[in-house]
Amino acid sequence: MGRYVVRRLLSLIPVLFGVSLIVFFLVRLIPGTALEMYLGTQVEATPEQMEELKRIFGEDKPVPILYLEWLGDILRGDFGYSLRTGRMVLPDILSRLPLSLELTLFSLILALLIGIPLGIASSLRQNSFGDFVSRIGGLLGLSLPQFWLAALMVMVFSRFRGWIPMGNYVSFFDSPLQNIKMLFFPSLAIGIGFAAVVMRYTRNSMLEVLQMDYIRTAKAKGLKKPSVIYFHALKNAILPVITVTGFNAGYLLGGAIVIEEVFALPGMGRLALYAIYQRDYPIIQAVVMVIATLFVVVNLITDLVYALADPRIRLDDVVR
Repeated sequence: MGRYVVRRLLSLIPVLFGVSLIVFFLVRLIPGTALEMYLGTQVEATPEQMEELKRIFGEDKPVPILYLEWLGDILRGDFGYSLRTGRMVLPDILSRLPLSLELTLFSLILALLIGIPLGIASSLRQNSFGDFVSRIGGLLGLSLPQFWLAALMVMVFSRFRGWIPMGNYVSFFDSPLQNIKMLFFPSLAIGIGFAAVVMRYTRNSMLEVLQMDYIRTAKAKGLKKPSVIYFHALKNAILPVITVTGFNAGYLLGGAIVIEEVFALPGMGRLALYAIYQRDYPIIQAVVMVIATLFVVVNLITDLVYALADPRIRLDDVVR
């Protein structure tokens, strides 16, 4: 397993290099520049003044040269300075990252707590009315846009005082109850669509496993139904769910961008959204690099969980 982890960590290098190339050049295709956003529509600048501003902001060089300089800086842990605030980018991101990670984690937990039991119940009552309702609910969950569901929650539950707390972020370690109240509805808005995915994967996998010979043998031995379901069937049916969970964790982190704006949460996604509005290239580039790194790390953790969930999987054999 050790060799496999080292190999996967080394694979981070070309992946992140490719991501850095794409994000650096694509953000400069966005109409408008940071200088235009900085000056606004009421200020007119002469060509000489624009050239001086480009020099001050470090945008007076060819784009390939700017990329090489930026790449060299991030290799030293320096993500540059915001073009709008003048503050260092990395501390701003790190101060907002815990909220985004916590929001993503809560979304995953809610999705699994909702999706897995519904998937198991649906598979045990195949083609029943409850199974039909679960599948229709799954289709609705997949169809509803996250931002629409989040806006609907704000419109409905903001009428009840204290149901959706607005304001500064409160850490879980400072006030667990206030933290959960603040993140419950945003997490539900993000996780409900993924819960539908988990439900469908769990249902299909359980239906397949329940037809296996060893399940019939376990029933013939007189084992109780909960034991057969949870200790024999679910243990083998859970692998596809682990796959889809690891694959979607990065997408949930990216999907938090709009949800943080709807619920006024000061997370990394909201920072990125305002950076896009303001053409603040250093922040956009840094946020994308952080999300890409987390995405690859989550996929690595998913592979390690495979080995823990199924002893037949030997990761060192994959290296050979």
